[in-house]
Amino acid sequence: MIGGILAWLTDPANTAAIGRRLLEHLEYSLLATLIAALIAIPIGLYIGHTGRGSVVAVSAAGAARAIPSLGLLYLFVVWLGPIIGGDLAFYIPNMLVLIVLAIPPILSGTYSGIAAVDPAARDAAKGMGMRGRQVLTDVEIPCALPLIFSGVQSALLQVIATATIAATAGMGGLGRFLIDGLAVRDYYQMAGGAILVAVLALAVDLLMSLLQKQVTSAGLGGRRRAVRGARDTASELHTEDQTRQATGSTT
Repeated sequence: MIGGILAWLTDPANTAAIGRRLLEHLEYSLLATLIAALIAIPIGLYIGHTGRGSVVAVSAAGAARAIPSLGLLYLFVVWLGPIIGGDLAFYIPNMLVLIVLAIPPILSGTYSGIAAVDPAARDAAKGMGMRGRQVLTDVEIPCALPLIFSGVQSALLQVIATATIAATAGMGGLGRFLIDGLAVRDYYQMAGGAILVAVLALAVDLLMSLLQKQVTSAGLGGRRRAVRGARDTASELHTEDQTRQATGSTT
């Protein structure tokens, strides 16, 4: 069995198809996660910063996780297919399902990250004259970045794993190897496609972890270090304001 799978993966006749399906899978996954992030992150920032709608958001995110992806896909295809027509009749329903799947972990990560910021850091920033938007952008978001990235990373991995169902509705991606292999009972092709999905998920997970370390360096030293950095930032901004005021009064 293993020998047959390796033979299929290394067969030069399959190289072009594997590369094409891999790029299609990445396109679906990255685009769906990007759109979901553009929707979920602003909502999560607002809820975490203001505390409004937190119960509704958490309940909605939990309910969205329980939605069966395949059933939702067929519902969108039957509902939107006749209205849209053409190739988009399959592309748009698939993307909608992946976006719905990606929103809950990003929303939860963003909201949890903002809500978990040390209240002392907020109080220090407000005490130094920072307004609500400044507290959000200069204190809360830097402290919440690790959890925000964690939510995006979790969403992307879920989308990569679930994007295989796109093949059941006429789309491409690595799921085509599973569907086409099942149709002709080519179990080596099916197993090879599953391995490619797993390898892709592991590679993306590694890259996202490395990116998170580069972008959220303040969080690597733990929550205390992140909060201390936020307080230092607030102090520096306050010092700059005092310097400008002193310079203005002198002149």
